[in-house]
Amino acid sequence: MLDDTTLREVFHFRVSLLGAISFITLSILVIIILLSVLIVYTPLRNILPGYSASLREQLVDESARVDSLQADLRIQRQYLDMIKGVVAGDIETDSVQSLDSMQRVEKAKITVSSSEATEAFISQYEQKERDMLLLFDNTTVRSARQYQRPVRGVPVRSALPDQRVYSVAVRVAKSEPVMAITRGTLVSIDHLADNTFALTLQHGGITSIYRHVGHVLKTQGTTVEAGESIGMMDGEHDLEVEIWDAGQFVNPEEVIVW
Repeated sequence: MLDDTTLREVFHFRVSLLGAISFITLSILVIIILLSVLIVYTPLRNILPGYSASLREQLVDESARVDSLQADLRIQRQYLDMIKGVVAGDIETDSVQSLDSMQRVEKAKITVSSSEATEAFISQYEQKERDMLLLFDNTTVRSARQYQRPVRGVPVRSALPDQRVYSVAVRVAKSEPVMAITRGTLVSIDHLADNTFALTLQHGGITSIYRHVGHVLKTQGTTVEAGESIGMMDGEHDLEVEIWDAGQFVNPEEVIVW
C-alpha cells in the first residue's frame, strides 16, 4: 500500500497458496470450537434434536423439588413461630411440636384429604350403580368403543378377571407421558407405597385408573381432553391401566390399540 502524496510504501503483505489454506483451516477450526462451546455450555443445545426429552425431565424434577422445598420452608416457618412464641412466653414448652412431628402432621393432612375425597367419590358412585351391580356380572364387557392409547409401551401382563386382576400392565420408558383415554375429570390422586401415584379419571359413566405414575402433571378436579398428558412415568415401574363402565369390568386390551 502506497502513500498518495509521497508514493512511499506504507506496508505490504504477501499472499501465498499455503498461507490462504492455513488461514481458511484455522478459521474453520475456530468456528467449530465456538459452536461446540455454545452447544455444551449454553441453553442453545435445547433446540437441537435429542435434548428436548432431557429438558422436559429436568423441568419435571425441578418442579417436584420446588414443591418439596416450599413444604419444608412452610414447616420451618411454623417451627420458628413456635420458638418465638416460647421465647415470648405465649406458648408453653410442653405444647411445642418437634420438627419431625410437624412433618408427620403435614403428611397426615395430605393423606386424610385425599382419603376423604376418595371415599366420597366411591360412596356416591356405589350408590348410583348399586342396582346395576346386582343385575350383571362384574366380568362382562359392556363397552365396544375404542379409546385413546394412554401410553406408548408394550403390554407385559393381561387382565385376569377370574383371578381378580383387572388391570393391564404396560412396560414404559422413562419420562414417557401418561395420557387420558378420553375426555374426563381427574377425580382422585392417591399416593402409593412405592412412592408412585394412582390417578382416577371419570368420563361420564366410564372410569379409568392409572397406577404407578411417577410424576403427576395435573391437579385433582382438572378436566382433561383425550390424549392430554396427566402424568409421567419414572422408568422404574410398569403402568397398570383399568377401565370400568358403569361398574362393569372392561378389558383395556379389547378397547385400546396398543
